[in-house]
Amino acid sequence: MKYALIGCGRISTNHIKAAVNNKEKLELCAVCDILPEAMETLLAKHGLEKDESIKRYTDYKVMLDEIKPELVSIATESGPHAEIALYCIDKGINVIIEKPMAMNMADADEIIRRSKEMNVKVCACHQNRFNVAVQKTRKALESGRFGKLSHGSIHVRWNRNHNYYDQAKWRGTWAQDGGCLMNQCIHGIDLLRWMFGNEVDEVYGTTRQQFHDYLEAEDVGMAVVKFKNGAVATIEGTTNVYPKNLEETLYIFGEKGTVKIGGTSTNNIDVWDFADESDADQQNKGLKEATSNVYGNGHTSLFADVIDAIENDRQPYVDAVAGRNALEMILAIYKSQKTGQPVKLPLTDFASIDMKGEF
Repeated sequence: MKYALIGCGRISTNHIKAAVNNKEKLELCAVCDILPEAMETLLAKHGLEKDESIKRYTDYKVMLDEIKPELVSIATESGPHAEIALYCIDKGINVIIEKPMAMNMADADEIIRRSKEMNVKVCACHQNRFNVAVQKTRKALESGRFGKLSHGSIHVRWNRNHNYYDQAKWRGTWAQDGGCLMNQCIHGIDLLRWMFGNEVDEVYGTTRQQFHDYLEAEDVGMAVVKFKNGAVATIEGTTNVYPKNLEETLYIFGEKGTVKIGGTSTNNIDVWDFADESDADQQNKGLKEATSNVYGNGHTSLFADVIDAIENDRQPYVDAVAGRNALEMILAIYKSQKTGQPVKLPLTDFASIDMKGEF
């Protein structure tokens, strides 16, 4: 299966690694970036700089016409994600879209609509769903071990300093990125919504810009979420933690079970308690999945799932609707900040750019 990568920045190394790890079924044919040096740096990092079978392009439209890949992953800055994805979909190309899949609800809905029309597979790159701790928790949830859900929370307490934002001018802008909720915290927000049944009634949020006055967007956000199944949850996301990343922690409290997934990127099981405990549960207590960075190990599994979805004509495990759901949560928090009011879901008419001038 022919594969090409669009965008060779910070996250792209995880995409290349995932492609290489799936090389039995995936042929890396081309990479694309407007900066030629970014392509060479990325390929060199993986020992692929001398591989002449991997073509280099600075125009993704030319690349798609010439290479005709079956699968593309989009790892550019966030702003053009939807535009590139829709162009690929219209050409019948399956896509993996880095988070967020779009910057407004209209584009997210159009990606879903058009991908169905073209029978194209779209995967939102929320790779933490494949973390070992997350998968074990999901299995317990789906088998009913928690009983009725009471409440939960996600805490993403990370650090991003001036140097990080200086590396790329699009970071922290409303048009191309959004703030800490949209960029850093979206994976945790995805997990929270997914675990609590996806159906959200109302979101009430507030955001602030405390320490990053050189940005347009927020560096801390808080929210209360009311789910339609009666459960409630809180969201805390920030890039203000001194001096480095502290944690990404998900709590789930049920009638018959309590789980705390911790680590820097929801990669450890800190608490695992169930009323129907068995010997197998002992293996989960204190589980730690080693990761080399905050992005975790999930990209390889996510790529493998998308390949299988294409081959077997099914929806990916993390589909376009999942990407829309995570985006909707964040835009609802933004809208709540802007209006000072709770926001009812579904949300149909909001964009990150609507926050222009908020701070």
